[in-house]
Amino acid sequence: MSNLEDLVRSAGQLANAGRWQDAERVWLEVRKLDPNNPKALFSLGVHAMQRGDLGAADELLRAARAVAPADPVILMTLVNVQRQRGDRDAEREAIDAVLALDAYFLPGMLARASWLERFGTRANASAMYRNVLKVAPPESQWPAMFREQLLHARDVVSQYSSALEAHLKNRLTEVRATLDSGVTSRWDEATAIVAGRSKPFVSESNQLPIPRLPAIPFYDRSHFPWLHILESKTDEIRAELLAALRSQQDQFSPYIAYRPGDPVNQWRELNHSMKWSAFHLWRGGVPVQENLQRCPVTAQALVSIPSADIVGLCPNAMFSALQPKTHIPPHHGETNARLVAHLPLIVPPRCWLRVGYEKREWNIGEVMVFDDTLEHEAMNDSDELRVVLIFDVWNPLLTPAEREMARAMTAAVRDFN
Repeated sequence: MSNLEDLVRSAGQLANAGRWQDAERVWLEVRKLDPNNPKALFSLGVHAMQRGDLGAADELLRAARAVAPADPVILMTLVNVQRQRGDRDAEREAIDAVLALDAYFLPGMLARASWLERFGTRANASAMYRNVLKVAPPESQWPAMFREQLLHARDVVSQYSSALEAHLKNRLTEVRATLDSGVTSRWDEATAIVAGRSKPFVSESNQLPIPRLPAIPFYDRSHFPWLHILESKTDEIRAELLAALRSQQDQFSPYIAYRPGDPVNQWRELNHSMKWSAFHLWRGGVPVQENLQRCPVTAQALVSIPSADIVGLCPNAMFSALQPKTHIPPHHGETNARLVAHLPLIVPPRCWLRVGYEKREWNIGEVMVFDDTLEHEAMNDSDELRVVLIFDVWNPLLTPAEREMARAMTAAVRDFN
């Protein structure tokens, strides 16, 4: 037995050193002593494959599989041999066998996706590649040996989704034209989800989730009859902002400010950074009096609108400044009992806000109201500063009694804690 173990060890060392012929000679000695040695059968099968003797490789690997049927490396090598031989049925059988051992084995999933791409339907291949990408680690952690295949998987999924989305849009043009303008965006999003170009976005509140409210990214202006009054003050509010930028720059502070030791997750680049800063007027339901006194027109405008008021949570109001080439990563807000409104004041080109599926650009003087408990992100891709006035309003779908319930529930949680 000792001689056999020494031979196996020697053969492995020779193979690792790239001395393939010497390694094969030793493996043949191992097989003489132990005809069913799985390591010898497998290694000799690999040697046969390397020199192009696919028939011998097939025979040896099948023998190795018979001895070690649960070895995924043997099965995956057999998959490779059958692919080179052009035996698609045998290739598929070996793929099925390896996935029967572990349905989430990444090499096996890639092999099945490749087989479906060559012999199955485009839809099935895309679905399998999509599953591969779900199982694979984040791109930064992709194993080097699978990187090219994973990039191909992403391309196949993207191309299929784009083609399906284009097909759906073409087929649905006439029916879409019959829809009321208020619901077309819903069906555009449905098309993107069905095609795999988007995902369903749901409300995720960090503090107070109100269930059974619809997940509406941007709310229609008809819910807020006071908007035009606020918008008429845009020039005066912007003048107060510009004055603050000139003389009260020290009152702008980083919007993201985690304490040392706190997990910062997606906020690492913006934590304690002036790339995204705020001149606070109201913060967590508390007025910042000195800043309100410096901006009397803005302060009066905020008083005149029906702000959401939940003790310790809102209203919030601020001039939000985003520096050039700065990205606010996807995140979720505190509660869908309130909505967030933006009055754009300084907006260079190439600035946008995405809420759920919908991406919009800011237009100076035009308020946008959105549900920030849906995943949202923002970008200033210009070379200039972007500033909007941000403030909170009640979700118009809540009754006055429900607003009081939101206040009471938040207060009860705070009292308990």
